[in-house]
Amino acid sequence: MRKERLIVPVVVGLAVVWAVAQFVAGLLFERELARGLDDLEARGELVVERTDIERGWLTSSGTIQLAPLLGDAWQLELKYKARHGVLSTRVDGETMPYLGPYQERLFGDALPSTPPRWHARYHTLGGTLDGSIQLAPFIARQGERELDFAGGEIRFDGQYGDWRLQARLEPLHLSDGPATLEAGPVVLESRYAYTAGAHHFTQHDLLRIENLAWQQPSLQLEARDLIYQNLMHLDERELRVDGELTLTEVQAADQVLLTGRVGMGLSRINADALRGVLAGLRDEASRGDGAREGRELLARLEPGLIAMLQDSPRLDVTTVELDSPMLGLAARGEGALFFDARRLDELSLLELDDERQRSRWLSRLDGDFTWHDVPTVVALWLGLPLDTRTLEIDVVRGTVRVNGRPLPPLWR
Repeated sequence: MRKERLIVPVVVGLAVVWAVAQFVAGLLFERELARGLDDLEARGELVVERTDIERGWLTSSGTIQLAPLLGDAWQLELKYKARHGVLSTRVDGETMPYLGPYQERLFGDALPSTPPRWHARYHTLGGTLDGSIQLAPFIARQGERELDFAGGEIRFDGQYGDWRLQARLEPLHLSDGPATLEAGPVVLESRYAYTAGAHHFTQHDLLRIENLAWQQPSLQLEARDLIYQNLMHLDERELRVDGELTLTEVQAADQVLLTGRVGMGLSRINADALRGVLAGLRDEASRGDGAREGRELLARLEPGLIAMLQDSPRLDVTTVELDSPMLGLAARGEGALFFDARRLDELSLLELDDERQRSRWLSRLDGDFTWHDVPTVVALWLGLPLDTRTLEIDVVRGTVRVNGRPLPPLWR
């Protein structure tokens, strides 16, 4: 009898613990979802809304809507249903992109394919989320045009402040009469780490196109392993963007047309001014249909946009290594271009259609570039001695000089 008396309190206690844990798991999921969406919107590129929210003890559901900060070119709708467990929450739903101001459904209206489903699992104790979106294959035809997509998968995982994304799209084939374009597989890897409110962030992206081919009766181009890497970093002082494009091989007429890589970096974009412009854009987006457009919007944002230049932005061409065996040309070089930030009050974005204002902007540019091992044909084209092997390209107040001479007209 004593054991039986103990069983009831134990069972009741376990049930209470389970119920409390279930309730806490649901609260933690809702908190992390709200924080993640707030920080996604704080990035400054999207408008994020959550509608049709239903919070329950065992399940919750809703719809997440993503749209560009300005304009109505597209909208992404993510419907979800979450099933809360003590240790994890399972989430699944439907993904529906809409196009244009009339909100045409991409899947079902524009393309003969079912909307992609997405699945995820939120781990309560670690606060991590991992999931995937499956893209179904489809074939779309319109007259002589045909689009054949072999499907793909998008995977994501991470936790608050640190997210990773991996996407793989299988080959895509587009034909329009005798012209065809083939692309893929395409692989995208991205990592985004940030502080609260996206005040600081670092984003690294790697895009790889394993094959890209364009064919038409008079032209055939094929590129293999096109790789673009990008690193974007926003800290207390500046926004910096570094990128590199690698062309493993581009062929034409069964010959190597181009191979090599180009690396560039943009820095000294004032961070506080950038955050101010993004805040202004979010304020305009929140006005809805009454938001300003065109020149009226530019007039409101112009002081902040010009203030972004106050630290004298710099464009560095860190690497140029290009070869064209087919044409017998090569390019090796590096350089930098600077913007003179003095007397910014003389500049206007609204008056760029005026030739004098354009001249003011152009006169703020200074820099120098070096081209090593210059091909003879380039020296001939520029009117330089045929034994010229190095080009020193100087930009002084917007005027370009090559080896001390004014740049000749490129088209005659």
